[in-house]
Amino acid sequence: MRLSLADFDYDLPARLIAQHPAEKRDQSRLMVVDRGSGTIEHARFAEIGKYLPPESLLVINDARVAPVRLIGRKESGGRVEAVVLDPPSPEAGPGVYELSCLVKAGRLRVGARLEFEGGLMAEVFSQGEFGRATLRFIFPDSPAEVFEAVGLMPLPPYIKREAGGGADAALDRERYQTVYARSFGAVAAPTAGLHFTPELLDELRAEGHETVSLTLRVGYGTFAPVRDEDPTRHRLEPEWMLLGPEAAERVNRARASSREVVAVGTTDVRSLEYAGGLALPLKSYAGWCDLFIHPGYEFRVVDHLVTNFHLPKSSLLMLAAAFAGLDLIREAYQEAVAAEYRFFSYGDAMLIL
Repeated sequence: MRLSLADFDYDLPARLIAQHPAEKRDQSRLMVVDRGSGTIEHARFAEIGKYLPPESLLVINDARVAPVRLIGRKESGGRVEAVVLDPPSPEAGPGVYELSCLVKAGRLRVGARLEFEGGLMAEVFSQGEFGRATLRFIFPDSPAEVFEAVGLMPLPPYIKREAGGGADAALDRERYQTVYARSFGAVAAPTAGLHFTPELLDELRAEGHETVSLTLRVGYGTFAPVRDEDPTRHRLEPEWMLLGPEAAERVNRARASSREVVAVGTTDVRSLEYAGGLALPLKSYAGWCDLFIHPGYEFRVVDHLVTNFHLPKSSLLMLAAAFAGLDLIREAYQEAVAAEYRFFSYGDAMLIL
């Protein structure tokens, strides 16, 4: 199949881009897309158990979003905003760290000094393309403590907030995070998981479904735009993942007993499929994942997918199209727009069976 970037474009009214989460996580809408019959149904996320195959194994990503969006000033007084793309581990102590960032600051020269909220100081060490820069930070306390004290959640740019976060900052701290987030270091949320509540997870387990966790620390690779007109030439920036021995064994047992594996989010798909490309049955793996999935990919591990509605021309939409089929995903997105679903990170969900 010869693909072009235009194959993954669609028209979306700006009013359908969700600016806030649903009042209750599991009251988001759920579009159920059946690949076998080509049918599309509409439900609420709280009803997802009605559509899952019996005794499914749901694989969730326990990555925890770090509040690494920093607001500050240049020496000239101009405003600067930086999102740290590679936050140090929670165990890291005070000191000097050179960190890759996305920076919005107008003109910025190497050597420029920046001051962020709370007196955090940084210097521009190097500059790259598309807003990338390396900043040399001086952390007076552990970086994790500093981020917690002065950082904001790194919301995508299509979610509009007042300068500095405003009244929504506390809401975003809670809701731009899954209820099962554990592993520090992601710079974007695995958004398909935002719809689950502890009560819904308990209900699903009571119905015979299981959950198992892996970690993929969502980074720039997940949300970087695809810029090549031939999307198959896109290269995904690596992100760190962990598939532990227990998780690998539980997925192997499910597959051996013909139980369905449901990936909660595109990050879980990429993690499981990357591990499946290394070895089947799965083995534990800790390292970098750079798997870019687009139509034509043959899935080895994942049977079903829970996902959100993704940006036009994005690698995430390409993965969904690879899983559901390009024609069916186009039809589903057209219907979602017509039915006024809420789109993107804080938006509604899709279950692809």
